[in-house]
Amino acid sequence: MTNGTNRVLDEFAKLVTDAAGAAQGVRREFETLFRSQAERMLNSMDLVQREDFEAVRDMAIKAREENAALLGRIEALEAKLSSQGPLDVPEKPVNRSRTKK
Repeated sequence: MTNGTNRVLDEFAKLVTDAAGAAQGVRREFETLFRSQAERMLNSMDLVQREDFEAVRDMAIKAREENAALLGRIEALEAKLSSQGPLDVPEKPVNRSRTKK
């Protein structure tokens, strides 16, 4: 009887193992299908790749830092100029050689 019981348990274990393997196969197939559908849907939208977004974001951060540095330099130059007093800017000569036709 022990052999019979072991045989039944062995068959049951084999059945459960086969069912688990089949379930994993179905799961992998479903994941693949879901990913391909999701990728197709995302490609149809006008979305940007993460790498491109991060590159543009880094460029914007760098540009803001450069703008802030340039603004500081402009303010320093304006302060220096204002402490020197008014500038004598020569007037632009008027070109009177033009004639109307």
